[in-house]
Amino acid sequence: MRCGCYGLGCFRFAAVFGACMAFGAASAAWAEETGLDQYVAAPDPSYSWNIVQTIREPGMTTFVVDLKSQTWRTPDEVDRPLWQHWLLIARPDGAQAGTGLLFIGGGRNGREAPSKPDERVTQLARGSQSVVASLMMVPNQPLVFHNDGQPRMEDDLIAYTWTQFLETGDPTWPARNAMVKSAVRAMDTITAVLASEQGGRLQVDKFVVAGGSKRGWTTWITGAVDKRVVAIAPLVIDILNVQPSMRHHYAAYGFWAPAVGDYTRHKIFQHIGTPEMEALVKLVDPYFYRDRLTMPKFIMNATGDQFFLPDSSQFYFDDLPGEKYLRYVPNTDHSLGESDAVESLLAFYLTVLHNTPRPVMTWTFEDDGAIRVSSPTPVAKAVLWQATNPTARDFRVDTLGRSYRGAELFPDSAGTYVGRVTPPQTGWTAYFIELTYDIGQPVPFKLTTAVRVTPDTLPFADKDPATE
Repeated sequence: MRCGCYGLGCFRFAAVFGACMAFGAASAAWAEETGLDQYVAAPDPSYSWNIVQTIREPGMTTFVVDLKSQTWRTPDEVDRPLWQHWLLIARPDGAQAGTGLLFIGGGRNGREAPSKPDERVTQLARGSQSVVASLMMVPNQPLVFHNDGQPRMEDDLIAYTWTQFLETGDPTWPARNAMVKSAVRAMDTITAVLASEQGGRLQVDKFVVAGGSKRGWTTWITGAVDKRVVAIAPLVIDILNVQPSMRHHYAAYGFWAPAVGDYTRHKIFQHIGTPEMEALVKLVDPYFYRDRLTMPKFIMNATGDQFFLPDSSQFYFDDLPGEKYLRYVPNTDHSLGESDAVESLLAFYLTVLHNTPRPVMTWTFEDDGAIRVSSPTPVAKAVLWQATNPTARDFRVDTLGRSYRGAELFPDSAGTYVGRVTPPQTGWTAYFIELTYDIGQPVPFKLTTAVRVTPDTLPFADKDPATE
């Protein structure tokens, strides 16, 4: 029997303007310093910012900031060592001081400054009446390494830098270092811009940090290295505890999904279990920073993700300290498109902003296959979601389509919600329970259990992932 619990009641709880001062004041004295910590904390005279445009809308001002976050590597190693970002800071006219939201985003370099506000940013800012910022171009891309003529982006870029670490042991090589430092510098910049006369003399020195995919990974580590981060919302990065998670991926599929093809091409998975890979994950895997991650955490994943299996939280969720909240969004893929993910992020953010008690929910995977959920917090609605693949242990939207079906659950006499599915005659069924809470805001707060798969078998458990 496996169990999970989240909410404050379930746990024992074991700023300034100069770049160096801001990080140094916020991140002092972690128990065990890593090369990533050292890289992020190192002074960098190339850090600078400049407001290039101020956009006024009814009730809202958006500052478009040209941010130079750092110099990463040398001109012999990379074609553009200086990392440049557009940072959009949305400030509602009545924004409260204290806490803001930083959303870490992607995009490519070489484009003009945004000429209009980001709709997602302004939606969150208006919905919360607080400062919301979007950091773009994380990582800076495309980049060409070692004059090889190959412009690299996203996973190709990251996998290349992992290979450099695996070959050299140089802890400054993984691009994650620079991605995290860019987020830290963005927080420095938001505080400085808003404290200026042009920014309205508003003090914002605490942050909820969010981001998706590679930026979700960056969200985890930013929370681990900077104590100004009071809550995090990592999205669609269901891969903490990388090595067992990827072994599970291969044992379920019998192949590496095309979405992780860049890591296959760079032969990253052939290093699983080696001392070099152990050193890499201890440097960049959020799982190895988990003792620092005591702030509230809202982890939102997609049931049909092209990268990660829906039952991947088994490798990390129970080991996370402090408040933790999980949501698997049904019938969506890695993009979280066509879903209410933004509303869920806003709901979590509002609870942090207003110091609202968050729901308490406990769940167990029973030996008879049931999922049993208890919640002393009043539940507005409970739904059992399930999807069956009759031929493979594969629930990607690309493979199965949007096949999850929901059925409302009602509490039993003990006030608990029990979800059961009929084991499939062939194939596998994935299922989980979703609870919706009214938190007194315009948007509800949705939480789920982990995803369970029946039968609990891995069809390619005996196949060696290092062969591909």
